[in-house]
Amino acid sequence: MKRTAHTVSAEEMKRQHAFTEEIRTLPQRPETYYVVTYGCQMNAHDSEKLAGMLREMGMTEAKAKDEADFVIFNTCCIRENAERRALGNITWLREVRKKNPGLMIAVCGCMIQEPGMAEKILKQYGFINLAFGTSNLYRFPELLYRALNTDQSTVIVEECDVVPEGLPILRARKESAYLTIMYGCNNYCSYCIVPYVRGRERSREPAAILREAEDLLNSGVREIMLLGQNVNSYGKDLPEGKSFAGLLKELDRMGIPRIRFMTSHPKDLSDELIDAMAGSVHILPQFHLPVQSGSDRILEAMNRHYTRRQYLDRVRRLRDAVPGIGLSTDIIVGFPGETEEDFLQTMELVREVGYDSAFTFIYSPRTGTRAASLPDQIIPETATERIQRLISLQETLQQTTMSRFIGMEEEILTEGFSRRSSEAVSGKGRHGISVTVPGSAKDIGKIVKCRITGLKNNTLTAERIE
Repeated sequence: MKRTAHTVSAEEMKRQHAFTEEIRTLPQRPETYYVVTYGCQMNAHDSEKLAGMLREMGMTEAKAKDEADFVIFNTCCIRENAERRALGNITWLREVRKKNPGLMIAVCGCMIQEPGMAEKILKQYGFINLAFGTSNLYRFPELLYRALNTDQSTVIVEECDVVPEGLPILRARKESAYLTIMYGCNNYCSYCIVPYVRGRERSREPAAILREAEDLLNSGVREIMLLGQNVNSYGKDLPEGKSFAGLLKELDRMGIPRIRFMTSHPKDLSDELIDAMAGSVHILPQFHLPVQSGSDRILEAMNRHYTRRQYLDRVRRLRDAVPGIGLSTDIIVGFPGETEEDFLQTMELVREVGYDSAFTFIYSPRTGTRAASLPDQIIPETATERIQRLISLQETLQQTTMSRFIGMEEEILTEGFSRRSSEAVSGKGRHGISVTVPGSAKDIGKIVKCRITGLKNNTLTAERIE
């Protein structure tokens, strides 16, 4: 089926709101809910939208999933472990239902959008009341209304790419907020299932993004995180030809104190974007730039569309334009056909770049992707041994790269108490690194000025500057 992208009409959103009002009046509707979220920031933000819709239906959040009348699993399928964990928890709820026969269970997100998963849910998990894919999130009120009025499972997965606007959002935090600027991905990296479950790239209209950002600023939000599978390609599908760099400049002028974004693809990291960061006031000096491998041969097999040299050129350009910028990355170990030489090239690239942090993963084959059928799959023992060496190297290098901050003044947006002390608070600094500083409950959610004094594991320690 050919996919078509469109903005959900105002009439359709009104129709969904009508279902919300209908659910509020149903005597048999659940009173409490709990959303279990797996995966990335995009999923976390989708869960905030689900919570917003549930609140409008008159439900309140339960303290734990085994205390709720309605449990929703917002799933991820980027790696096999995430899928296995989700299905295991769903099966566990089947036992909980024996004590609470009225318990409703829904499953949504990327896993449901996988080819064949809807059929599997109906066949093996028939006790689930409702399942829907990523493209159906805006239809949640209608689908829940349908599930509440039938004894059979309601399962729907559409192959239509949409851009919904105006969904209610119950944000997890008051001081910072996610803001989606685009959906989907066009890159089709050979290991990645995302384009198949999130659809093709489609950008939100700039005016809609700016309206939401202004509302967030007026509500007291101090930091926004712009979200997209590949934010660097924002605007390529819009008639006006808007660019991500142009959007950043407009948001910077708006005066939001802190602006972050993720995720970026190296092949689309333009000089215009780097210059926009360098000339900004509010865009934080932080960049997450996934490399995945340091071997040109493996990068080609991954369908990444850049070489090791081109990646290192972008790193140098970023550091020249934004001195001291915080750099983080993603790396996959054990990709099919990866030799010891390929892996050593990755190790050498990590040494050369000197990342502040690196998210490392063992390759996980996903059915439907090109890499899953490639020859020379790496045995688990070899992949495990390699990733342990990589983690050890990164931990050693990280001590050096992060020590450059000692003595510097920093501003952190506090998120909560330190896990190690009730007399200290922690949050992210401007460079994207966790910082712990003396503080109390009144500091949480505020920007605190401090001076970095030390380094402990992956966290910087600091003293306050009054």
